Amino acid sequence: MRQGTLGIIAGGGPVPAQLAAAVAATGRPIFVLALDGHADRAALAPFPHAGIRLGAVGAGLAHLRAHGVTDLVLVGTVRRPSLLTLMPDAEGARLIARIGRAAFAGDDGLLAAIVRVLEEEGFRVHGVHDVMAGLTAPEGVLTARAPSAADETDILRGAAVCRLLGEADVGQAVVVQQGLVLGVEAIEGTDALLARCAALRRDGPGGVLVKRAKPGQELRADLPTIGVRTVEGAAAAGLVGIAVEAGRTLMPERAATIAAADARGLFLVARRFTP
Repeated sequence: MRQGTLGIIAGGGPVPAQLAAAVAATGRPIFVLALDGHADRAALAPFPHAGIRLGAVGAGLAHLRAHGVTDLVLVGTVRRPSLLTLMPDAEGARLIARIGRAAFAGDDGLLAAIVRVLEEEGFRVHGVHDVMAGLTAPEGVLTARAPSAADETDILRGAAVCRLLGEADVGQAVVVQQGLVLGVEAIEGTDALLARCAALRRDGPGGVLVKRAKPGQELRADLPTIGVRTVEGAAAAGLVGIAVEAGRTLMPERAATIAAADARGLFLVARRFTP
């Protein structure tokens, strides 16, 4: 990657600040666009940054160009707004027109279109995992506890259902217990999925949360992510473990996430799922 100024379009969660700190430590100049209502402005305060609302595309592009940004990373959680509440500026309205039908599609279709438009604007867009090494889940059993044979069956079932969800560009996660799909992720996100499944848990061996990238997903945006809060939600829902896609799932708090799973007696495993 050529070493121009790296722009970070920051949503919520800890990864934007972690990425900013890691890149700044190398001496590379950075500039952060912190999305209002999503980004943790306090965590980003030590870095050159500006806050911006989602619809203010013209101002955002002007900030990036004024700071000499050549490369971009889109990172962090963003709850997708309704187009009726977005209130785009003139540049935002033109961007929506260029995105076309993808503005009304699933998240991955929309993000892929946004990446395309940003590259048309002259930026090089990269995945956070390409910029910050060691951020994705490594393959293998990561905890002291390993999945049982019954858990492996639930993992395979969950991976297959996730693939179908992904093909429809709906979600990235599913909860399976004893072969039964207790819930699938849609717009509510993984935390809400786990909270919902807590009331649906069956008697007997607990279930498994499975997360994987969508088939053909734009890997430079919206990779599946897990952290300590995911482990806490899985434990509260009565699950026995979590299975994610190796190399394509962000795990920014790797040591803390594994420790949290071990402390709660859950397994955490990363697999290379078949297509």
